[in-house]
Amino acid sequence: MHPNDPAPDAPLAPLDERLLARLAALDASAAGVGARPDPEQVRARDLDTIFEVQVRSRCLDHAARHLREQGRGWYTIASAGHESNALVARALRPSDPALLHYRSGAFYLERARQAGHDGTADVLEGLVAAADEPIAGGRHKVFGHPELAVIPQTSTIASHLPRALGLALALDRARRLGLATPWPPDAVVVCSFGDASVNHATARAALNATAYARHRGLKIPLLYVCEDNGLGISVPSPPGWVATTLDALPGIATRHVDGDDPLGVAEAADELVAAARAGRPGVLHLATVRFLGHAGADVESAYRHPADIRRDEERDPIVATARLLVGAGLTTAAELVERYRTIRAEILTRATHAASLPPLRTRAEVMAPLAPRSPDRVAAEARRAAPPDRRRRVFTTLPEDEGPLTLAESVNRTLTDLLAARPEMLVFGEDVAVKGGVYGVTRGLARRFGGARVFDTLLDETSILGLGLGAGLAGFLPVPEIQYLAYLHNAEDQIRGEAATASFFSRGAYRNPLVVRVAAFAYQRGFGGHFHNDDAVAVLRDIPGIVVAAPAHPADAPAVLRTCVAAAAVDGTVSVLLEPIAAYHERDLHEPGDGLWTAPYEPPARWGRGHVPIGEPLVARPGDDVCVVTFANGRRLAERVARRWEERGVGVRVLDVRWLVPLPHDEIARHAREVGRVVVADETRESGGVGEGIVTGLVERGFRGPLVRVSSADSFVPLGPAAELVLLSEDDIDDAIRRVLAART
Repeated sequence: MHPNDPAPDAPLAPLDERLLARLAALDASAAGVGARPDPEQVRARDLDTIFEVQVRSRCLDHAARHLREQGRGWYTIASAGHESNALVARALRPSDPALLHYRSGAFYLERARQAGHDGTADVLEGLVAAADEPIAGGRHKVFGHPELAVIPQTSTIASHLPRALGLALALDRARRLGLATPWPPDAVVVCSFGDASVNHATARAALNATAYARHRGLKIPLLYVCEDNGLGISVPSPPGWVATTLDALPGIATRHVDGDDPLGVAEAADELVAAARAGRPGVLHLATVRFLGHAGADVESAYRHPADIRRDEERDPIVATARLLVGAGLTTAAELVERYRTIRAEILTRATHAASLPPLRTRAEVMAPLAPRSPDRVAAEARRAAPPDRRRRVFTTLPEDEGPLTLAESVNRTLTDLLAARPEMLVFGEDVAVKGGVYGVTRGLARRFGGARVFDTLLDETSILGLGLGAGLAGFLPVPEIQYLAYLHNAEDQIRGEAATASFFSRGAYRNPLVVRVAAFAYQRGFGGHFHNDDAVAVLRDIPGIVVAAPAHPADAPAVLRTCVAAAAVDGTVSVLLEPIAAYHERDLHEPGDGLWTAPYEPPARWGRGHVPIGEPLVARPGDDVCVVTFANGRRLAERVARRWEERGVGVRVLDVRWLVPLPHDEIARHAREVGRVVVADETRESGGVGEGIVTGLVERGFRGPLVRVSSADSFVPLGPAAELVLLSEDDIDDAIRRVLAART
């Protein structure tokens, strides 16, 4: 045994001591509940088992602090005081998907008990960040397990609520479409969160979207559980605020119940779960208390009066359960005290063992579930097409027979082909169905495939992405659209905090197959201003594991889009497809009528030959004197400049990287070495722009030739012609080529 291991007879914490004193004071003649509880009712709610689960959860919280004090545990946010949520788990089935608050420990243990699983071991292994912990594998302490239908959450406030709504809506949609899901047909989604989270914009978005969907008559098998301990770390929730907020949600039933009323909690939970199974969403407002502060390092006495802390102990849910058991004559106070001590000793002993479990030891181990890549399988999946007769029914004219297409047209035809081949694929977003998108990119899809697969959403990017995250969990392949890049930023945490982390924090058990299409970048003529011309992509470039693509030309867009969808289907990849708005309807490159910004649509028989793997760049124009590395609108600008230099006898190679994450660093370096002189033409901003990564990659790979980077300014994009003053221009690229040609090699 390690000399610092917590021993089973470690001194009782003060909260432990006072709890045991309260338990010892209970007896059948003075149970403190007035009339004697009905023994049959207490048995029916299985409160004896609930007591065991609640005590186990409390003892795990104390074990977490023992481990942390010894430097062998890493997480001390407790569920103490919230143990009445075990009764919520009791009202549900082990197959009902659950997205849990970080204080829902008793819920998790009760769910595990129902499934015959050792939830105590899961929690202990999470506390010590053990590599074999069954959900996150030591990467984070979360409640989750695929065999328990518990979907792990990070600590981002309320970020899981939109996903929960998305999953509930997707379950009903799958039923209507006749598609199988990983969940039972009558499953209820349960989502728990804290009272302070009610004020967060993400929670507000999800709750509003739930009411909106219900107002539209949609079935939503969803139960929200607000575990209200009255505190957001140190800030108290104003009395009555949470209840008033939840009561104001139209079309959503809310039940308010105290956590120290076990029978009331059980009754309310049963009622709301039954309604949710029938498609009527509800909120259980569960009044709790919070013991042991916010976390182990939180000194609660610095902001709370000791009398208030002691007053909360009178509402201890464990004592409330025990009071009913003793009052009904089903056990004695002494027996309950002994059970508490026995469970405590067991958990401290098991904590000693857990502390010896090996952690993650290498970078490769940590990153293994982050972003699996199966390029051969993706390539095969990208060739998948609908049967010829179905394609003929879907298309009025087969796209390969239409002649040259614009970028917008090529994306539209590709989405059509993908929807025809994949019954599980959904396309949705603001204006995408009836209108067909602001730029017509999704025109005709709703008519061809119906409103269950191509549909308009409310105007809220957080809810749009949350719907995608939930749909992915339900077995769909979601392809949501964000109308403009500037509108993505207020919802970006749904990608960073939720989509990108699912595989990482579940060892690949849960994934987010997702392709987010975004109308992006600048250079629109006659229309604009910052929110419709946005060149900020830095927020996406540092999210681990995701893919960011920027197809510039109609010859490339179909293959890139098919690759992203195939990667989502095969590996659960999260992709963001940035489509350059300004190039959507362009046809010409150098002069009117040249048709060089159109391309014929390749028939399915050629998709294999034209497959574009993730991270493969394209030589858009050959040349051996200067290499211009660029992407999106930069490719159009660079190709124009390259022709002018060609007329002067200088060969300019234009390399379209196409993939902004991951950047094809090795291929860029190879072309740089072949040519010897490099210009990086970056239409994003000077600070945080893509070009920073390209230049760094070249330097790290030993390129020492002449190198110039030009980019857009560190400015928002203004309205009208003034935009040209801050955006990357042809003159900028021309001057950069002149400079590298003049530089000594």
